[in-house]
Amino acid sequence: MKLSSWNRLVAIWGVVGVFLIIGQALLRLTPIAWEPIADGSLTPTQAGIYGFWVVFNAYAEGYRGFQLAFCPRVVSRALWLSQNPRPLFVLLAPLFCMSFFHTTRRQKIVTWCLLIGILVLVLSVSRAPQPWRGIVDGGVVVGLGWGLCSLGITFVRALIRGDLEADPALPEEAPN
Repeated sequence: MKLSSWNRLVAIWGVVGVFLIIGQALLRLTPIAWEPIADGSLTPTQAGIYGFWVVFNAYAEGYRGFQLAFCPRVVSRALWLSQNPRPLFVLLAPLFCMSFFHTTRRQKIVTWCLLIGILVLVLSVSRAPQPWRGIVDGGVVVGLGWGLCSLGITFVRALIRGDLEADPALPEEAPN
């Protein structure tokens, strides 16, 4: 699919908006995750837990969550929106790309449940003392970093190839 300059800007706005949302979380959590490492407060057991948690999150959140599911869907929805722009959808493109609206019923439930789950976890973990908060946030930082890299690579690859890599999870009545 060949994108005009306007269409390309719509897709870029959607993906860059998602990138900025994730990037903001990454920037906010990185100092907290680094703190127990920098001040040397981790016991050997805690350091082992930290290492395990980072590896686990790289796989579960970074690879399985972001690289295989979230990023391809975000990019696919951004490219669909660039070809089917609607003023409100374009204005809210990052939220559209993250499947908060105009999506299948199943995807909408998954998206909103995931958001609520993340909010509950954020509120719970923010009350934890160091080094435990840093340990949890260390895994999240690795997952988010993987997600940002994956999002960028997936988007550039889709622009070069000009095709949708994933199902955009659009409702049945959506024109294709």
